[in-house]
Amino acid sequence: MKASSQHLPVLDFLKKQITGTLSAGQTTHLRYPTAISALLGFKLIAIGEAMATLEFEADSVKHGNQQGTVHGGILAELADAAVGTAHSTLIQPATSFTSIELSISFLRPVWQARLRAHAWATYCGRTISHYRCDIQREDGMTVATATSIVMTLTQDRTEGR
Repeated sequence: MKASSQHLPVLDFLKKQITGTLSAGQTTHLRYPTAISALLGFKLIAIGEAMATLEFEADSVKHGNQQGTVHGGILAELADAAVGTAHSTLIQPATSFTSIELSISFLRPVWQARLRAHAWATYCGRTISHYRCDIQREDGMTVATATSIVMTLTQDRTEGR
């Protein structure tokens, strides 16, 4: 007999994912890990309401640009993934969301480092929410900061998402 599925709120699902306590059949209405996070090796290490922290092993040999440092697009994707994960904790079934703005400032180059992206809401509205994300190396030095605006989608705007 097939195990029945248990649909969890996103925040509960991600907490269980981090602690390794997800049972067979426990799901949520969003996809975790996301395809891009799995491809790049992003790891969720902390989660809370409108807050997420991801880690990433950055290496300019695999993720480098023509100057030999880690490509800024990787850092932007890491920030976007952290913000998206943070915002997903607020998303109920039959709703979705999309980023409508992402701005990143690069503060220092990265060659090889474990990076930690910490994203949190600075404002949560019914439709529009604002986030900040700091990306730090394992020595605590900040390598980039990002801000993002996210739009929550409801009803027919969630079609195909």
